[in-house]
Amino acid sequence: IDDLAEIDYSLNSLPAVFRPFIDLDLKGIVYPAGNYSGPPYVAAPFTIPDQSDSMLYLAFSEYFFQTCSFAYYTAGAFNITIAEETCSYFNISTEIFGSIIPEVAKYSVTPYPVMLKLMATEIPIISLEQDSFTAEIQGSMEVFAVLPDSTTQSLFTMNIAANTSIALNIFDQKLMGSLCLNR
Repeated sequence: IDDLAEIDYSLNSLPAVFRPFIDLDLKGIVYPAGNYSGPPYVAAPFTIPDQSDSMLYLAFSEYFFQTCSFAYYTAGAFNITIAEETCSYFNISTEIFGSIIPEVAKYSVTPYPVMLKLMATEIPIISLEQDSFTAEIQGSMEVFAVLPDSTTQSLFTMNIAANTSIALNIFDQKLMGSLCLNR
């Protein structure tokens, strides 16, 4: 897929060839790049509703998305550092945090730019719903003040738990998504 993850999309069984269609049963397991150890999930069987009004049907199981989440978590893809340049663009500084958290205001009288380190602390959980899917992410955010000599001073760390819903739709032959923060 990329430098962080690889996919095994081999056949689970021989193709079933029928007069009007071919049924290919592919397994789709995503692994961290170069590490083919099994993910901590068990694949549950599922069926696709029998319809014959389209030329092609693709089905992705919850297991496929869980293995993706596992592979990218293992590879560290959910660890992000937002540099001071980006924070400066959005005008995020110790002054902003000082107005919310009094301890930061006491520590940092002079406004300094900040740097944010975001990281997932557990494997994100992806669940398929009727018309959308949800992603539950547990993580932490550490906020650093960037001092004039370019060193950083940790200001605070907070734990984050987010639950989002993502719905996919097709508009004008384009796949579009909408994201909703549930909590």
